[in-house]
Amino acid sequence: MIISPKIRGFICTTAHPDGCAAHVQEQIDYVKSKPALAHGPKKVLVIGSSTGYGLASRIVPAFGAGAATIGVFFEKEGEEKKTASAGWYNSVAFEEAATKEGLYAKSFNGDAFSNEVKQQVIDAIRADLGQVDMVIYSLASPRRTDPVTGEVYKSVLKPTGQTYTNKNLNTDKKEITEVTIEPANEDEIAQTVKVMGGEDWKLWIDALSEAGVLADGFKTVAYSYIGPELTWAIYTDGTIGRAKVHLEETAKELNASYGASTAVVSVNKALVTQASSAIPVVPLYISILYKLMKAKGTHEGCIEQIQRLFADHYDAPGGPKLDEKGRIRIDDWEMNPEIQAEVEKIWATVSTETIDEVSDFEGYQKEFYRLFGFGLKGIDYDADADPVRPMPSQA
Repeated sequence: MIISPKIRGFICTTAHPDGCAAHVQEQIDYVKSKPALAHGPKKVLVIGSSTGYGLASRIVPAFGAGAATIGVFFEKEGEEKKTASAGWYNSVAFEEAATKEGLYAKSFNGDAFSNEVKQQVIDAIRADLGQVDMVIYSLASPRRTDPVTGEVYKSVLKPTGQTYTNKNLNTDKKEITEVTIEPANEDEIAQTVKVMGGEDWKLWIDALSEAGVLADGFKTVAYSYIGPELTWAIYTDGTIGRAKVHLEETAKELNASYGASTAVVSVNKALVTQASSAIPVVPLYISILYKLMKAKGTHEGCIEQIQRLFADHYDAPGGPKLDEKGRIRIDDWEMNPEIQAEVEKIWATVSTETIDEVSDFEGYQKEFYRLFGFGLKGIDYDADADPVRPMPSQA
């Protein structure tokens, strides 16, 4: 079938298998162009491994340190007349590339919150790897089913305390509008913490530990975001922010249980991902940020961010460099005061008429399409493509 992008709101409902493979290969090539990680992990579990930061977190240790990797995700397989999700095609491409280089790669497609998937992963580690020395938690989901009670929790993207109004970018119409969001109630806050906080991260680590499949001195990292003050109401001080506070508290709990500096939260840069595209205000901020950081030569994508995370922190003498709250900060170039001052100046005046002049909306759109395998060089998008691509490790 001929596969073209079909956009619905902040999601693309189609994905191109060959384009996704090309995107994955670009990231692999980038990692290979960098010095090998001399002290990188050798057996890595990535929970939420199919797109964005999670995918990059699988590519970097595999192709930068020769690591065996297990990935967990919830993605849709392709059918004869219907494409798979981008994350499925990404993971197929990753497994194929890893296998070509003699690297162990196994993937599990299912509900990472469930006890069943945890047990399947534990069984695979025990049978194939013995133990893992790093666990990366990069899960982004709108809902979570409690594995014990069966209760379903749903996250919301809302401010807390008071109504929030600010500029927003309608990416479909390329218009600057105003968005007003009512504050979350206590139940919505609690549910968002249940979905996006650290509870499941800890459940994973505890389950792996009880099964004896964590190596001595193992490391685990989970991802977060802080961002500038103009996004705080909807992010840092909003429902997501409450969940991220819980994530940081969970890191402290894990360190108390498994040893100091075992668990750490990495605060990453704002980027075009399937998750960030859904957050009001953020697409406009990213478009402005991209223009400024590209002009300064400091712009990074997911793969550059995670390569730097490993090279500058986990591969560095003395281990990760932490801020006053015990977090890794690879959002440091984004949060440069000079950059943020320029963002605020542009934010105050940006309009529908000036968006192309003062922001990199074109770059934002290109990155969005690339997430789904569209706009990659060397791909004939007018040619027939088979949407069914089996996962090598599940064949």
